[in-house]
Amino acid sequence: MKLTNIYDKKDKTLSFEIFPPKKDAELDNIDETLEVLSELKPDFISVTFGAGGSANKNRTIALANKIKTKYKIEPVVHLTCLHYDKNEIDSFAREMKAEGIDNILALRGDRNPKVVEKNDFKHSTDLIEYLDKEYDFGLFGACYPECHPESINKVDELKNLKKKVDAGAKVLLSQLFFDNNNFFNFCEDCKIADIDVPIIPGVMPVINAAQIKRMVSLCRAAFPERFQKIIDRYEDNKEALFDAGMSYALSQIIDLLVSDIPGIHLYTMNNPMVARRICEGIKNIV
Repeated sequence: MKLTNIYDKKDKTLSFEIFPPKKDAELDNIDETLEVLSELKPDFISVTFGAGGSANKNRTIALANKIKTKYKIEPVVHLTCLHYDKNEIDSFAREMKAEGIDNILALRGDRNPKVVEKNDFKHSTDLIEYLDKEYDFGLFGACYPECHPESINKVDELKNLKKKVDAGAKVLLSQLFFDNNNFFNFCEDCKIADIDVPIIPGVMPVINAAQIKRMVSLCRAAFPERFQKIIDRYEDNKEALFDAGMSYALSQIIDLLVSDIPGIHLYTMNNPMVARRICEGIKNIV
Protein backbone atom coordinates (compact mmCIF):
# COMPACT_ATOMS: atom_id res chain seq x y z
CA MET A 1 0.00 0.00 0.00
CA LYS A 2 1.51 3.31 -1.10
CA LEU A 3 1.02 5.91 1.62
CA THR A 4 1.68 9.09 -0.29
CA ASN A 5 -2.04 9.55 -1.01
CA ILE A 6 -3.23 9.33 2.63
CA TYR A 7 -2.90 13.08 2.98
CA ASP A 8 -5.81 13.54 0.61
CA LYS A 9 -8.17 12.71 3.47
CA LYS A 10 -9.51 15.42 5.76
CA ASP A 11 -8.34 13.89 9.05
CA LYS A 12 -4.86 14.74 10.28
CA THR A 13 -2.38 11.88 10.15
CA LEU A 14 -0.20 10.54 12.94
CA SER A 15 3.08 8.72 12.38
CA PHE A 16 6.10 7.66 14.41
CA GLU A 17 9.80 7.04 13.82
CA ILE A 18 11.81 4.27 15.47
CA PHE A 19 15.29 2.87 14.86
CA PRO A 20 16.49 -0.74 14.71
CA PRO A 21 18.27 -2.07 17.80
CA LYS A 22 22.01 -2.48 17.40
CA LYS A 23 21.88 -6.22 18.10
CA ASP A 24 19.64 -8.80 16.44
CA ALA A 25 18.74 -10.22 19.84
CA GLU A 26 17.24 -6.86 20.81
CA LEU A 27 14.67 -6.91 18.02
CA ASP A 28 12.21 -8.63 20.36
CA ASN A 29 12.71 -5.94 23.03
CA ILE A 30 11.33 -3.25 20.75
CA ASP A 31 7.89 -4.82 20.98
CA GLU A 32 7.18 -2.88 24.16
CA THR A 33 7.49 0.38 22.25
CA LEU A 34 5.55 -0.95 19.26
CA GLU A 35 2.73 -2.16 21.51
CA VAL A 36 2.36 1.35 22.89
CA LEU A 37 2.58 3.03 19.49
CA SER A 38 0.04 0.68 17.95
CA GLU A 39 -2.57 1.74 20.51
CA LEU A 40 -3.05 5.00 18.59
CA LYS A 41 -3.32 3.19 15.25
CA PRO A 42 -0.79 5.42 13.48
CA ASP A 43 -0.97 5.85 9.73
CA PHE A 44 2.59 4.55 9.48
CA ILE A 45 5.81 3.93 11.40
CA SER A 46 9.11 4.86 9.77
CA VAL A 47 12.27 2.87 10.43
CA THR A 48 15.71 4.44 10.18
CA PHE A 49 18.49 2.96 8.06
CA GLY A 50 22.01 2.02 9.15
CA ALA A 51 25.05 3.99 8.14
CA GLY A 52 26.94 2.94 5.03
CA GLY A 53 28.43 -0.51 5.38
CA SER A 54 26.44 -1.26 8.53
CA ALA A 55 24.61 -4.54 9.07
CA ASN A 56 21.89 -2.35 10.54
CA LYS A 57 20.35 -2.19 7.06
CA ASN A 58 19.16 -5.77 7.43
CA ARG A 59 17.64 -5.06 10.82
CA THR A 60 15.80 -2.14 9.25
CA ILE A 61 14.01 -4.40 6.80
CA ALA A 62 13.40 -7.09 9.43
CA LEU A 63 11.87 -4.53 11.78
CA ALA A 64 9.74 -3.03 9.00
CA ASN A 65 8.46 -6.52 8.19
CA LYS A 66 7.54 -7.06 11.86
CA ILE A 67 5.63 -3.77 11.94
CA LYS A 68 3.67 -4.78 8.86
CA THR A 69 2.98 -8.44 9.64
CA LYS A 70 2.62 -8.47 13.44
CA TYR A 71 1.17 -5.03 14.10
CA LYS A 72 -0.65 -4.51 10.79
CA ILE A 73 0.80 -1.02 10.42
CA GLU A 74 2.39 0.19 7.20
CA PRO A 75 6.14 0.84 7.51
CA VAL A 76 8.15 3.52 5.74
CA VAL A 77 11.76 2.42 5.36
CA HIS A 78 14.53 5.01 5.35
CA LEU A 79 16.99 4.38 2.53
CA THR A 80 20.28 6.25 2.29
CA CYS A 81 22.34 6.39 -0.89
CA LEU A 82 25.66 8.20 -0.43
CA HIS A 83 27.57 5.02 0.41
CA TYR A 84 25.83 2.68 -2.06
CA ASP A 85 25.98 2.14 -5.81
CA LYS A 86 23.07 1.30 -8.11
CA ASN A 87 23.51 -2.45 -7.73
CA GLU A 88 23.29 -2.16 -3.94
CA ILE A 89 20.27 0.13 -4.11
CA ASP A 90 18.61 -2.31 -6.51
CA SER A 91 19.28 -5.12 -4.05
CA PHE A 92 17.67 -3.18 -1.18
CA ALA A 93 14.68 -2.22 -3.36
CA ARG A 94 14.08 -5.81 -4.47
CA GLU A 95 14.32 -7.06 -0.89
CA MET A 96 11.80 -4.47 0.27
CA LYS A 97 9.40 -5.41 -2.49
CA ALA A 98 9.78 -9.08 -1.58
CA GLU A 99 8.85 -8.21 2.02
CA GLY A 100 5.78 -6.24 0.92
CA ILE A 101 7.30 -2.87 1.82
CA ASP A 102 5.88 -0.21 -0.48
CA ASN A 103 7.13 3.07 0.98
CA ILE A 104 10.58 4.65 1.23
CA LEU A 105 11.94 7.81 2.82
CA ALA A 106 14.81 8.52 0.42
CA LEU A 107 17.82 10.19 2.05
CA ARG A 108 21.39 11.04 1.15
CA GLY A 109 22.69 9.90 4.53
CA ASP A 110 25.31 11.45 6.79
CA ARG A 111 28.89 11.60 5.66
CA ASN A 112 31.08 9.06 7.41
CA PRO A 113 34.86 9.40 7.09
CA LYS A 114 35.21 5.68 7.86
CA VAL A 115 33.02 4.64 4.90
CA VAL A 116 33.84 5.25 1.25
CA GLU A 117 31.31 7.35 -0.65
CA LYS A 118 30.07 5.98 -3.96
CA ASN A 119 29.52 8.02 -7.12
CA ASP A 120 26.08 6.90 -8.31
CA PHE A 121 23.98 8.98 -5.91
CA LYS A 122 25.42 12.22 -4.59
CA HIS A 123 22.11 13.61 -3.29
CA SER A 124 18.77 12.28 -2.15
CA THR A 125 17.24 13.84 -5.26
CA ASP A 126 19.33 11.43 -7.37
CA LEU A 127 17.97 8.48 -5.39
CA ILE A 128 14.38 9.70 -5.61
CA GLU A 129 14.65 10.20 -9.37
CA TYR A 130 16.09 6.69 -9.81
CA LEU A 131 13.52 4.95 -7.59
CA ASP A 132 10.66 6.83 -9.23
CA LYS A 133 11.82 5.67 -12.66
CA GLU A 134 12.72 2.06 -11.83
CA TYR A 135 10.30 1.03 -9.06
CA ASP A 136 6.78 1.56 -7.79
CA PHE A 137 7.31 2.92 -4.27
CA GLY A 138 5.56 5.65 -2.37
CA LEU A 139 8.41 8.16 -2.11
CA PHE A 140 8.91 10.44 0.88
CA GLY A 141 11.62 13.10 1.14
CA ALA A 142 13.16 15.01 4.03
CA CYS A 143 13.08 18.75 4.61
CA TYR A 144 14.77 21.11 7.05
CA PRO A 145 12.67 24.02 8.38
CA GLU A 146 15.84 25.70 9.65
CA CYS A 147 18.00 24.70 6.65
CA HIS A 148 20.23 21.70 6.17
CA PRO A 149 23.61 22.31 7.87
CA GLU A 150 25.34 22.17 4.46
CA SER A 151 23.01 24.61 2.71
CA ILE A 152 24.38 27.94 1.51
CA ASN A 153 21.23 29.84 2.46
CA LYS A 154 17.44 29.49 2.54
CA VAL A 155 17.03 30.32 -1.14
CA ASP A 156 19.44 27.57 -2.13
CA GLU A 157 17.70 25.20 0.29
CA LEU A 158 14.31 25.82 -1.31
CA LYS A 159 15.71 25.42 -4.83
CA ASN A 160 17.11 22.02 -3.92
CA LEU A 161 13.90 21.03 -2.18
CA LYS A 162 11.93 21.95 -5.29
CA LYS A 163 14.22 19.66 -7.32
CA LYS A 164 13.54 16.86 -4.85
CA VAL A 165 9.79 17.22 -5.26
CA ASP A 166 10.04 17.48 -9.04
CA ALA A 167 12.12 14.27 -9.01
CA GLY A 168 9.26 12.34 -7.43
CA ALA A 169 8.98 12.99 -3.67
CA LYS A 170 5.26 13.08 -2.92
CA VAL A 171 5.45 13.89 0.81
CA LEU A 172 8.06 15.74 2.89
CA LEU A 173 8.86 14.81 6.50
CA SER A 174 10.60 17.56 8.43
CA GLN A 175 13.68 17.48 10.61
CA LEU A 176 12.92 18.20 14.26
CA PHE A 177 12.49 21.80 15.44
CA PHE A 178 11.55 23.46 18.72
CA ASP A 179 9.98 26.70 17.54
CA ASN A 180 6.73 26.17 15.66
CA ASN A 181 6.98 29.61 14.08
CA ASN A 182 10.06 28.44 12.20
CA PHE A 183 8.05 25.58 10.74
CA PHE A 184 5.08 27.77 9.81
CA ASN A 185 7.39 30.30 8.11
CA PHE A 186 9.11 27.47 6.25
CA CYS A 187 5.75 26.22 4.94
CA GLU A 188 4.92 29.69 3.66
CA ASP A 189 8.28 29.89 1.91
CA CYS A 190 7.59 26.51 0.29
CA LYS A 191 4.28 27.79 -1.09
CA ILE A 192 6.07 30.76 -2.64
CA ALA A 193 8.62 28.34 -4.16
CA ASP A 194 5.77 26.29 -5.68
CA ILE A 195 6.48 23.27 -3.48
CA ASP A 196 2.95 21.91 -3.24
CA VAL A 197 3.27 18.50 -1.56
CA PRO A 198 2.21 17.76 2.04
CA ILE A 199 4.85 18.88 4.56
CA ILE A 200 4.68 16.94 7.82
CA PRO A 201 6.32 18.43 10.92
CA GLY A 202 8.68 16.19 12.89
CA VAL A 203 8.69 16.60 16.67
CA MET A 204 11.07 15.04 19.19
CA PRO A 205 10.61 15.30 22.96
CA VAL A 206 13.97 16.30 24.44
CA ILE A 207 14.21 14.57 27.79
CA ASN A 208 17.88 14.57 28.83
CA ALA A 209 20.85 16.94 28.72
CA ALA A 210 23.04 14.68 26.57
CA GLN A 211 20.29 14.48 23.95
CA ILE A 212 19.97 18.25 23.93
CA LYS A 213 23.69 18.76 23.27
CA ARG A 214 23.64 16.14 20.52
CA MET A 215 20.68 17.79 18.77
CA VAL A 216 22.40 21.17 18.85
CA SER A 217 25.53 19.78 17.22
CA LEU A 218 23.76 17.63 14.60
CA CYS A 219 20.85 19.65 13.29
CA ARG A 220 21.46 23.13 14.69
CA ALA A 221 17.85 23.48 15.75
CA ALA A 222 17.19 26.79 17.46
CA PHE A 223 15.92 26.80 21.04
CA PRO A 224 13.18 29.33 21.86
CA GLU A 225 13.74 31.30 25.04
CA ARG A 226 10.95 29.40 26.80
CA PHE A 227 12.64 26.07 26.10
CA GLN A 228 16.10 27.38 26.96
CA LYS A 229 14.79 28.34 30.39
CA ILE A 230 13.63 24.76 30.91
CA ILE A 231 17.10 23.48 30.02
CA ASP A 232 18.85 26.00 32.27
CA ARG A 233 16.63 25.19 35.23
CA TYR A 234 16.42 21.40 35.00
CA GLU A 235 19.58 20.26 33.20
CA ASP A 236 20.93 18.57 36.34
CA ASN A 237 17.59 17.12 37.44
CA LYS A 238 16.88 14.08 35.27
CA GLU A 239 13.29 13.50 36.39
CA ALA A 240 12.29 17.15 36.22
CA LEU A 241 13.87 17.59 32.78
CA PHE A 242 11.98 14.54 31.50
CA ASP A 243 8.64 15.94 32.70
CA ALA A 244 9.39 19.45 31.45
CA GLY A 245 10.65 18.19 28.08
CA MET A 246 7.54 16.06 27.60
CA SER A 247 5.26 18.94 28.54
CA TYR A 248 7.00 21.23 26.07
CA ALA A 249 6.74 18.65 23.28
CA LEU A 250 3.05 18.08 23.96
CA SER A 251 2.31 21.82 23.88
CA GLN A 252 4.24 22.03 20.61
CA ILE A 253 2.24 19.13 19.14
CA ILE A 254 -1.11 20.56 20.21
CA ASP A 255 -0.24 23.93 18.67
CA LEU A 256 0.62 22.17 15.40
CA LEU A 257 -2.51 20.01 15.42
CA VAL A 258 -4.85 22.99 15.76
CA SER A 259 -3.10 24.68 12.83
CA ASP A 260 -3.52 24.00 9.13
CA ILE A 261 -1.12 21.07 8.81
CA PRO A 262 -1.84 17.61 7.38
CA GLY A 263 -0.35 15.56 10.23
CA ILE A 264 2.34 14.98 12.86
CA HIS A 265 5.47 12.80 12.72
CA LEU A 266 6.93 11.92 16.13
CA TYR A 267 10.49 10.84 16.85
CA THR A 268 10.13 8.32 19.69
CA MET A 269 13.80 7.37 20.27
CA ASN A 270 12.48 3.82 20.95
CA ASN A 271 11.44 4.93 24.43
CA PRO A 272 8.13 3.29 25.46
CA MET A 273 7.72 5.75 28.34
CA VAL A 274 7.96 8.68 25.90
CA ALA A 275 5.60 6.96 23.49
CA ARG A 276 3.04 6.28 26.21
CA ARG A 277 3.12 9.85 27.54
CA ILE A 278 2.64 11.23 24.03
CA CYS A 279 -0.23 8.85 23.35
CA GLU A 280 -2.00 9.78 26.57
CA GLY A 281 -1.53 13.46 25.87
CA ILE A 282 -2.93 13.55 22.35
CA LYS A 283 -5.24 10.52 22.11
CA ASN A 284 -8.39 12.68 22.20
CA ILE A 285 -7.26 15.25 19.63
CA VAL A 286 -6.01 13.15 16.70
